[in-house]
Amino acid sequence: MSNSDKPNILFVMTDQQRWDALGCAQDWMRTPALDRIAAQGVRFTQCITTTPICVPARVTLATGRYPHNNAVWHNVDYTLPADAPTWMRAIRDLGYRTSLFGKTHLHPHRGDLRDRAHLLNAYGLDDVNEIGGPRASAHVQSHMTALWEHKGLLDAYREDYAERFANKPHVVRPSALPLEDYADVYVGQQAKRYLESYRRDQPWFCWVSFGGPHEPWDAPEPYASLYRPEEMPLPVPRPSEDHPRPQGWLDYHMERHTPNLEPGDGASPSDAAAMRANYAGNVTLIDEQIGQIVRVIEQRGELDNTVIAFTSDHGEMNGDWDLIYKTVFLDGALRVPLILRTPATAAAGGTVSAALAENCDLGPTLVELAGGELEHRQFAQSLCPALASADAPHRDNALSEFRGEFMLMTRDWKMALNSDGKSYLLFDRHADPRETRNLAGLPEYATVENELRLTTLERIAKTQLKEP
Repeated sequence: MSNSDKPNILFVMTDQQRWDALGCAQDWMRTPALDRIAAQGVRFTQCITTTPICVPARVTLATGRYPHNNAVWHNVDYTLPADAPTWMRAIRDLGYRTSLFGKTHLHPHRGDLRDRAHLLNAYGLDDVNEIGGPRASAHVQSHMTALWEHKGLLDAYREDYAERFANKPHVVRPSALPLEDYADVYVGQQAKRYLESYRRDQPWFCWVSFGGPHEPWDAPEPYASLYRPEEMPLPVPRPSEDHPRPQGWLDYHMERHTPNLEPGDGASPSDAAAMRANYAGNVTLIDEQIGQIVRVIEQRGELDNTVIAFTSDHGEMNGDWDLIYKTVFLDGALRVPLILRTPATAAAGGTVSAALAENCDLGPTLVELAGGELEHRQFAQSLCPALASADAPHRDNALSEFRGEFMLMTRDWKMALNSDGKSYLLFDRHADPRETRNLAGLPEYATVENELRLTTLERIAKTQLKEP
C-alpha cells in the first residue's frame, strides 16, 4: 500500500459509449457504480470526442495534439512513436507506478500484442496487459486470447464474428463466450486483481480500458436480457432535406453505409430497439466491473485519496439517423461521458457542469492532480478550475476533426465544415437538441455560419505545433 501523499489515480475508459448511456443521464439506464462516482465528482454533460473514430481519438487523448497536428485523421495503420510526448509518461515521472489493462489502439491491431509491451512502457505504462478491440481479438493475440485458446473458446469466438459480418453485422445475440471470459469481464478482473495485490511504496496510476460497449451487439447473459427492447427510447429519425446545401462526409456516409434496419413486427423488436437494449446491457456489465474495482480500492482504505476519471473515445449512433457505428459529427457519435471524482469533490458532494470540454482534457487534468504540469506543446486544457466550481468556464468552444473535416460546438450552435471549408451541418443546440433540422445553407443563418467558420479557422491556426 502506498504511503505517498499523492493521490492514486484510476482512469476508466470505455470504447464507443454515448454521453447519455448513464443512469445519472437517463433514468432507465442502470449504472450504479458510475452514478456513485458522479455523485462524488463532477459530471461534464457537454464533452465531445476530438475525433469520432478510435485511433485518432486515442492518439489525441494520449498526446493532446489534434489530427491536424499529427495527420492521423481516421483508422490508419499508425504507431504512436515511442518518444511521443504523453501525459502517462509525465505521471510516471512524478513517481507513480503506472499500469494498463485493456485496449489502447495506439499501435496497429495485428500480430501478438504482447510483443509490443515495450511500446506501452515507452509511452509511460509500467505494468501492461493489453487486448485488442472486439473485432481485433478474432485475429490478434494477447494474454486474453491465449486464455480463450487454452479453454477451447477461441474458435467459437472467431466463427461467431465471421458469421456476423458475413451476413448482418448489426445482428443482436449473446457472445459465444461465457460471461466469465467475456472481454470486458476479463479486463475488469485483471485490474481488480492487480490492485488487490499492489504492495509498492508508490502511488499507483491504473488505466482500465474496456473494449465495450463497442459493437457487435453481443452482451452475454444475463446482461443480454436485462433490458426490454420495447422499452427502449426511439432513435432520432433521419430528417428529410428541404433545401440545397453543401455536401460533406455525412452525406457520402449515409448514401453508401446506411444499414438495413428492419422495423419490428409485433412479434420481434426493431433492429434499433434490439441494438439499444443489448448495448445498454453491455454498459451495465462494464459498470458492474467498475463497481468491483472501486470496492477493492475502498477495502484497501485508499478511496479517500484516489482520483477517479471516466470517459470514452467516441459514441455510437445505435439507430439515430438510421445509422450505426460512429465517424459522423452527430451527437450520438460525437458526445461522450466525462466524470471526474477527486478527494475534494467527494467531500464537497457531486455537481453537474455544462462547461464545454474535449475528452483529451483529461490528460493535463490528471497530471495537475498528480502534482505536475505538462511541458510539451499540446492543446488539451486542465479541467481543475471547473472541478472547483461548477459555474467555472472551461472552453469557449470544442473542436472535433475527421477525414479533413472540422466540427465546432459552442453552447448555442454546432457546425461542421467539409474538406473544402464549406458549412454542411448547422444545428441550433437549444431549439433543436435532437438534431432534426439541418440549417446549413439557409440564407437567414449565413451570419451564424460565417462567424462559426471564422472561429474554427482561428482555433486551427492557434493550435499548431510551431508557434505562428
